Amino acid sequence: MEKNWYVVHTYSGYENKVKANLEKRVETMGMQDKIFRVIVPEEEETDIKNGKKKVVKKKVFPGYVLVEIVMTDDSWYVVRNTPGVTGFVGSSGSGSKPTPLLPGEVDVILKRMGVDERKIEIDFELKETIKVTEGPFANFTGMIEEIDNDKQKVKVLVNMFGRETPVELEFSQLSKL
Repeated sequence: MEKNWYVVHTYSGYENKVKANLEKRVETMGMQDKIFRVIVPEEEETDIKNGKKKVVKKKVFPGYVLVEIVMTDDSWYVVRNTPGVTGFVGSSGSGSKPTPLLPGEVDVILKRMGVDERKIEIDFELKETIKVTEGPFANFTGMIEEIDNDKQKVKVLVNMFGRETPVELEFSQLSKL
């Protein structure tokens, strides 16, 4: 069984309460192997009141919570019967299983929240010579000048037309020589 993201409908304004209730139920009912993350999609917004900037979190989808689940009868029942949950989005009727979100949809939502699902671990080092595998500099070799783990980017010195040119690349665009 694979885990997928599902959208759960809640009473508007109760998203964080539902998240807390669901996380508590997962703990007390021993469902950690079937129900993983519960997220209330939010993004930061800057409001200006009386000339003062204030960063506030706004709900991206009021009335909805995302839940990462391995869908079984048990996990469906636990989520469905959590106080404040009115149902799953994408299920027709009370007994049918809902449709999961597509991976691309989840990536867009998480990226909007500043959470990057697909962190790549690398074993490159500064001054190491690497090969570029994708993009406009594919098949070029270069030396790593900087590594930014947070942004998942590397600055590489690539030899073009006899000159060392700094190029910023994503981890996924590199391979060891």
